Amino acid sequence: MGYFYFARHGQTVWNVENKICGATDIELTEKGHRQAEELAEKIVEEGIHIDEIICSPLVRAAETARHISEISGVPVRVEQRLKEQNFGKYEGTPRDGEEFGHAKTCFADSYGGGESMVRFCHRIYGLLDEIREEADKKVYLLVAHNGVARAVQSYFTDMTNEEFAKFGIRNCELRKYEF
Repeated sequence: MGYFYFARHGQTVWNVENKICGATDIELTEKGHRQAEELAEKIVEEGIHIDEIICSPLVRAAETARHISEISGVPVRVEQRLKEQNFGKYEGTPRDGEEFGHAKTCFADSYGGGESMVRFCHRIYGLLDEIREEADKKVYLLVAHNGVARAVQSYFTDMTNEEFAKFGIRNCELRKYEF
């Protein structure tokens, strides 16, 4: 059947400040760099087999993937479809804002200049369909964002709109998904 791994990028300043990063290109904090190195060390120490790392082009994910690649020796490539969802007018605003919380449950809304959940998931699902076709030949590690983690989880699990909107994983958390 096959499988792949997913990891969220390391901590950013906006994560600490509880702001929505979205498609805004935010750097890792020093802690974020350490988290990425620790994840790489875990992968090596536990003998987790990965053939290729595929990462988002945003610096927080690309830097996380670079650390993992340098420590593990696994090659990395950038994949535009792994870019975080553009949350439009909500980027840089509080993650727990009431208006944003409601907007995340409206799947066709583009957040005033952003990208709707429907279009975003279509983009992520297309990539996952391609990975599924290669899953018995190659093991990937996707390094991306919390929103991407949400879409990946929904590819494998039926979720209500509210469950989808609330789903999230920790910085540098590693998850395994089986097809």
